[in-house]
Amino acid sequence: MVILFDRFNLPEDVYEVLFSTEQQVIVAKVFVKYLKDTNGEVTKTQMSFFANALHEGNFETQIDDPRYRGKLVKLSYNKRQFYDRILTPMKSMGLIYYDLYKKTYALSDQFNKDMMRIGLMWKKELERAA
Repeated sequence: MVILFDRFNLPEDVYEVLFSTEQQVIVAKVFVKYLKDTNGEVTKTQMSFFANALHEGNFETQIDDPRYRGKLVKLSYNKRQFYDRILTPMKSMGLIYYDLYKKTYALSDQFNKDMMRIGLMWKKELERAA
């Protein structure tokens, strides 16, 4: 996944840097909150229940939006789009780790490590003799 950002107009919210639409930002935040509420890890079955609840419009939660603050909101998001536009990019960026043996999805700090490694690669490029 390619992340394009303007360092002079960098949003305060990391989700707004990573995702292109407001709806994707909301669903990604709700998904991370769901993972945090389940000790940072869910099984494939739990993930399927989460995606199905979103797909059917039955997922109720509070969202971090001033218009809906303090209210329960029912979210609806297509299951296939959730997997294609939210979960898969989060896995490829290192925000989510999928354990093939345990068949679980977990929050990961690999994204942070990769961003630091990219910064060091750029620093080496700057130091390289022309």
